[in-house]
Amino acid sequence: MLYFSVPLGKLVRRVSRLRGGGSALPGLVVEKIDPGFMQRTLSTLPLGVAVVSGTNGKTTTTKMVVELLESQGLKVFTNRTGSNFTRGVAAALLGEVDMLGRLDADVAVLELDEAHAVHFVNKVPPRYCLLLNVLRDQLDRFGEIDKTAELLQHIAAKTTGTVVLNREDPRVARIADSLSTGSLSGPEVRYFGLDDSLLSTFPNDDEMRAAPGSPVPPAPAKPAADVVLRRVGADDADFEYDGATVSTAMKLRGVYNIFNAAAALTLARAITGARGTGTDHAGLLTALSNVAPAFGRGESLVVDGLPLELVLVKNPSGFRLGLKSFPAAGYATMIAINDNYADGRDMSWLWDVEFDTLRDGGVDQLTGSRAYDMALRLQYDDVAIGAVDTDISAALAAFIGGSRDKPKRIFCTYTAMLAIRRELSKITTVEVVS
Repeated sequence: MLYFSVPLGKLVRRVSRLRGGGSALPGLVVEKIDPGFMQRTLSTLPLGVAVVSGTNGKTTTTKMVVELLESQGLKVFTNRTGSNFTRGVAAALLGEVDMLGRLDADVAVLELDEAHAVHFVNKVPPRYCLLLNVLRDQLDRFGEIDKTAELLQHIAAKTTGTVVLNREDPRVARIADSLSTGSLSGPEVRYFGLDDSLLSTFPNDDEMRAAPGSPVPPAPAKPAADVVLRRVGADDADFEYDGATVSTAMKLRGVYNIFNAAAALTLARAITGARGTGTDHAGLLTALSNVAPAFGRGESLVVDGLPLELVLVKNPSGFRLGLKSFPAAGYATMIAINDNYADGRDMSWLWDVEFDTLRDGGVDQLTGSRAYDMALRLQYDDVAIGAVDTDISAALAAFIGGSRDKPKRIFCTYTAMLAIRRELSKITTVEVVS
């Protein structure tokens, strides 16, 4: 079976791409006929596998880590298709291995959905993991938030080398307590963190849900962080590591992306440090300054000579930070909310977001399968609405046609973002994700 699984998988991949099929289908096929394919292939990598998981920021953070490591001369395999299930990883591998199943890479950096990461690490124990945050997201899939924390804890427990944790998220930081870090077999733990002046920008889930004016329990003493985000500017940021503060320009927009840059730096430093040849820190910062947003994550396109920004939103924290990072003044605004499986079916989280920043300019267009739920939510915050149309194609055309003289911004859930990008590709240049 080993001898024909890769050629067959590659054939399925080619046929699927020709027919416009899903990018994960070839991975599903090869998993069925050759269950050991991933483990066998990834076990050959000199620097092992790094898993990136958490509720928010996986895609952009993974992209940052990959580009940082490539700046250090490493060959990196990653699941660029955006499918963060195990079958997506297998499909991406089929696109990179030769006909004998050999992968030419030094390290793998993989974005994995929290639940599917558990299945992956049971098959392929990672050498590194980066756990970003635990927030209320898709509770119809994962159940309560503590269940999500348990999933991330399992990933950490399976990690053999270095576990990178978000010092500012108590549910993530507590994962260190469950690890045998004092034993010879336990992983190293590193943290990324925030300057105290930025903490209010990134409330954890408990803080977001606390009643206004309720007492805040005293915070436990924080461990030292490998990388700390000290300042966020309009197009630059300050990071502290190794006892010094450095400044770098940033193409990424959004305070959440800049915080995740601290996470990416921490993981990249751990991996390059293990290589034994040292780390070119100037090269890391140059690479970080050139990282562009991942598709749909603050991505800026050009329509009618003016920017059109896509901002992915999928839970209260992400939407709040998106509204804070991208001020509404001067922009035409559209919101597209779907409730497909990949978005999460439970849209009650919209009521945990405050939309008062949209009050002055209003929202020009609402669309998606839950457009009317969004309209009701905006009415409660006294936000004026131009039009509501559940048909994304028609709504997008009306939005572009009705605001040709203004830059545009679209806040959208995952499947709505994919649909919008398909429509936009007909009229402007859109990065193709193969």
